[in-house]
Amino acid sequence: RKVGKISVVGLGIDYKDLSISGYEQIKNAEVVVARTKNAISYKSVSDIRKDIISLDEVYQKSRNFDTLNKNLATAVINLSKSGSVCYVVDGSAVEDRSVLQILKRKKDVLVISGISASSKCLERLSIVNTAISSISSYDIFKGVSVQFPLVIYAIDSLKMASEVKLFLSNLVGDDLDCYITSTAKTEKIKVYEIDRQKVYDYSTCVYVPEVNYLQKQRFTLEDLFEILKVLRSKNGCPWDREQTPKSIEQNVIEESYELVEAVESGDDDKIIEEVGDILLQVAFYITFGEESLSYNRTDVISAICQKLISRHTHVFGSDKAVDGAQALANWNKNKQVEKGYNSTFDYIDAIPKNLPALLYSQKLSSRLEKSGYQLASLEDSIVKATKLLSNIAKSTDKNSQCGEILFLVNDIVKKLGVDSETALYNKSNELLNKFKREEK
Repeated sequence: RKVGKISVVGLGIDYKDLSISGYEQIKNAEVVVARTKNAISYKSVSDIRKDIISLDEVYQKSRNFDTLNKNLATAVINLSKSGSVCYVVDGSAVEDRSVLQILKRKKDVLVISGISASSKCLERLSIVNTAISSISSYDIFKGVSVQFPLVIYAIDSLKMASEVKLFLSNLVGDDLDCYITSTAKTEKIKVYEIDRQKVYDYSTCVYVPEVNYLQKQRFTLEDLFEILKVLRSKNGCPWDREQTPKSIEQNVIEESYELVEAVESGDDDKIIEEVGDILLQVAFYITFGEESLSYNRTDVISAICQKLISRHTHVFGSDKAVDGAQALANWNKNKQVEKGYNSTFDYIDAIPKNLPALLYSQKLSSRLEKSGYQLASLEDSIVKATKLLSNIAKSTDKNSQCGEILFLVNDIVKKLGVDSETALYNKSNELLNKFKREEK
């Protein structure tokens, strides 16, 4: 059978939003298919003709929104096999996900857009602003990034209103002023009141104005960069303006240790604070790069994503890993290839020299052993360390002998599966607490 032409018409939001070209398509099509009869704008179609096929039943048969849009598209395409089909949707056709599915699968589809939900929302609020973001309430589940001012449209049920409230609460807090609009009313409310309205339909939208930092209770990563930009501006903070990549090196080290301490404490509030402090250092370094035009945040994020993909060849490639040890071996193998090491020494020598001595020593002995270099066994190390300790007072080169003892003991600790940094820190802290108790 011959496949008929498909046209798509956006009906707008209110009754009689329909354009003249949309009217002509609906009037002359062999078959008219409505996504739903429940939209207010549907009356514009029923005024023109009565033989309209509704796809409302497809909603009941679909498991989720993605499936729904695919099923709606399939239904329209199947109907087009018998002749020309005009598919009518509320709002703007170019914002409709089922229309997008049709366009992916069929060529030569005529699209007559119609008034969008976001445009209608701004019209109701008498707002003229081209720099406004808009998303469907059905898209907030996809982890979208948004900017303000913001319109969220198609809040067609209490469930969707609750989802929108949670979405905005996470972004800006519960108490921020916003506007809820529909064909029936426009009202200024708080974010927490979004799911406390009496009626919701396809015309319901929420508008959130531009939000300044003093109004916000919740922030995004983009906010962090913007605040840092303000702090380093001409009218910002003198201290923040003075910072350089070199000047905050020690901050990075100190904040890392403070995070470790917070993790050891098990206090989530402390962990949140210390992760934030480290994130600030990262934001500083990205800002330095953007200011000097050397690199930007996309370069940094792309680099770590590329590394994760290229190093995990047992996930994104053909390598296999049945346990953590195999996965780590794959990581190290891929790392050596990427770094272009010409010898085993290059791999071992790549250990950062400014690591704390205990950590550096353990990493060195670990890489030496992985490379086939035989260090003393656990038992031999214990015997040798004991002998050196017994003669240390008589040694003529105490510096060298103490270094050998420390290396041996550190290697013994590693062979026992203990992290020397943590063990020594815990013992030191235990002594500190003992002193505190005895002083009392």
